[in-house]
Amino acid sequence: MAGATETRWIATFLEARAAEAGAARNTLLAYGRDLRDFADWAARDGLAFETLPREAVERYLIACDAQGLAATTRARRLAAIRQLFAFAYAEGWRADDPASRIRGPGRAKRLPETLSAAEGEALLAAARTTGRGPSERLRNTCLMELLYATGMRVSELVSLPVAAVRGDPRMILVRGKGGRERMVPLSDPARAALSDWLAEWDAQAERARAARQPVPRHLFPSRGRAGHLSREAFYLALRQIALAAGLDPARVSPHVLRHAFATHLLEGGADLRAIQTLLGHADISTTEIYTHVLEERLKALVLERHPLARG
Repeated sequence: MAGATETRWIATFLEARAAEAGAARNTLLAYGRDLRDFADWAARDGLAFETLPREAVERYLIACDAQGLAATTRARRLAAIRQLFAFAYAEGWRADDPASRIRGPGRAKRLPETLSAAEGEALLAAARTTGRGPSERLRNTCLMELLYATGMRVSELVSLPVAAVRGDPRMILVRGKGGRERMVPLSDPARAALSDWLAEWDAQAERARAARQPVPRHLFPSRGRAGHLSREAFYLALRQIALAAGLDPARVSPHVLRHAFATHLLEGGADLRAIQTLLGHADISTTEIYTHVLEERLKALVLERHPLARG
């Protein structure tokens, strides 16, 4: 197991990342898991963070490859190790940086899985009839309409405060990764679903007040510690909705719906910069992966319009 020094290094590094870079909670959790795995591996080999050489980092990556870990996972682990030792060097904990020049496996850009517009409509229709009662069906409808209409990340959706959606808004403020805020517009069906769910939410809140119980502050409340619907609970609900829509649940996830939102916008002629803003991407290169949807349209355009293609 990792020693006290390694544990302190990791904890201090993560605290600094949270304070200085505004790293998202899920990113910090992933970094923590990766660095603890590296620290445990180093401890088993009798190595300490203060003195381990570059060759040790390379051997760790080889060990990860031997375990069958995906290239993306290995690239993420190396990124965490690089940042840790760059931080240690800057803090004066080490006189050198053993990971600075190590090349990782890289991250191949994968075309995102997506859904057709018809499949998206089928999911929205199924949400209206999926749930253990009228209240849950209203909640599921609101969840699906908001997700498909805005392209929000699932963590952004389930943690929405109810105050952010009061007053029949045309746009809502979303707090995304690293605390970055953005405005996202709501479609008319999303606003209608939101209005119906808020009426039910208010009725539930009134019953809580009458029973002298605390009134929740999230749009999708839960009795869990976070106070709002968990991502896992939404995944389970989405699975039931996909089954009701006649779709393979393995093809449907909140992230796939986010991809569908971007893909369908681009198919409709939306500007890539506008999609970047709506998705909350810090870098346009992240958004550019969606340009794959243009391939068939551009191919058809050349075959139909270019003079040499005729006949």
